[in-house]
Amino acid sequence: MARAASKTSAARSRSTKKGASGSAVQAPKPPKPEDFDKEQELHAYREMLLIRRFEEKAGQLYGMGLIGGFCHLYIGQEAVVVGMQMSMKDGDQVITGYRDHGHMLATGMEARGVMAELTGRRNGYSKGKGGSMHMFSKEKKFYGGHGIVGAQVPLGTGLAFANRYRGDDSVSITYFGDGAANQGQVYESFNMASLWKLPVVYIIENNRYAMGTAVARSSAETDFSHRGLSFKIPGIQVDGMDVRAVKAAGDLAVEWCRSGKGPIILEMQTYRYRGHSMSDPAKYRSKDEVQKMRSEHDPIEQVKQRLVANKWADEDELKAIDKEVREIVGDSAEFAQTDPEPDVSELYTDILL
Repeated sequence: MARAASKTSAARSRSTKKGASGSAVQAPKPPKPEDFDKEQELHAYREMLLIRRFEEKAGQLYGMGLIGGFCHLYIGQEAVVVGMQMSMKDGDQVITGYRDHGHMLATGMEARGVMAELTGRRNGYSKGKGGSMHMFSKEKKFYGGHGIVGAQVPLGTGLAFANRYRGDDSVSITYFGDGAANQGQVYESFNMASLWKLPVVYIIENNRYAMGTAVARSSAETDFSHRGLSFKIPGIQVDGMDVRAVKAAGDLAVEWCRSGKGPIILEMQTYRYRGHSMSDPAKYRSKDEVQKMRSEHDPIEQVKQRLVANKWADEDELKAIDKEVREIVGDSAEFAQTDPEPDVSELYTDILL
C-alpha cells in the first residue's frame, strides 16, 4: 500500500508541473532593474510627476464639485504606466479599467483634453460625454478606461487578436487590478490568448486592496503572477514602485509577445495612497501603513534621490521641472473650467442603435 501511495504521489507531483498536453509552463527569469542613464531618469521623473500633480488637481476639482460621477486617482502607482510606456513602440495599444488618468497621460494624451473630459466639456477626449472612466484616443492607441470591472480584459485580448490577424508585430498592453483578476471573463480571455498565442501583456496592478478589501481576504491565490498557469501563461512578479524594474520587465514581456510566444502576465506590486475612489475614506488601513509606503517606496522620490546622488540634477533643476509640470496642470484645470459644455445635439451622436 505504501509503495502504491508513493507512485500515486509521484504521478501527482509530475502532473502539477505539466499542462494537459504534457508541456511545462516555462516562465522567463525575472530581470534585474535596468540601470537608467540621465536622460531616462529625467524622463521618468517628469512623466511620473505630471501624473501625480494632475491627479492631485483632479482631486481638488472633484472636491469643489467641478467633476461629477466617479473619480479614481492613480497617486502612488505612477511607475507602472511610465515604465511600461518606456518599453513600448509606436503601434502598441493600451487599454485599462477605471483608474485610468495616469495611463492616458503616459501615452501622450494632452492634459487639457483629459481634464476637460473630467469636467464634461466639449473639447474633452470623449466630447464631454465619457467622464473619468470612459475616454479614448485612437491617435495615441489608447482604447479606454472601462467602468465595468474586468471588462477591458477581453477587449484587450481582442486587440491582440486583431494584431495577429493583420500580421503586424504590435502588442496589446492590457491593464487590470487585483480585484478584476477574480472575474470570470479574465480567464476566458486567458484561455483564448494562450490557445491562439496572442501578443498581449496582461498587467495586474496589485495595489493590495480590491476596493476596500485586502488581497489576502478576497483572493485564494495572492501571487497573481501564477494566475495564468493553468492556461500555460507564464508570469513574473515586478516591483511596481521602481520604474527601472518595470522598464526591465516590460522590455522582456513585449519581446516575448513580439517573438510569437503568446501572452505573458506581469504582476506589478504597487500601492495606491488615496482611497479606492474619491468617496472612499480608506478606513480599512492605517495611516502608518500609507506613510510607510510613501517614505520608503515612493516611485518619484526614488528617482529624485538617484538624480541628486548621481549629480545629474540639483534641487533647483528639479524644482524647475515641478514648476513646469504645475503650470501644465494649472492650465489644464483653467481650460477645463472655461471650455464650453457640449451642445445638446451631442445627446444623439455616437450612439449605436
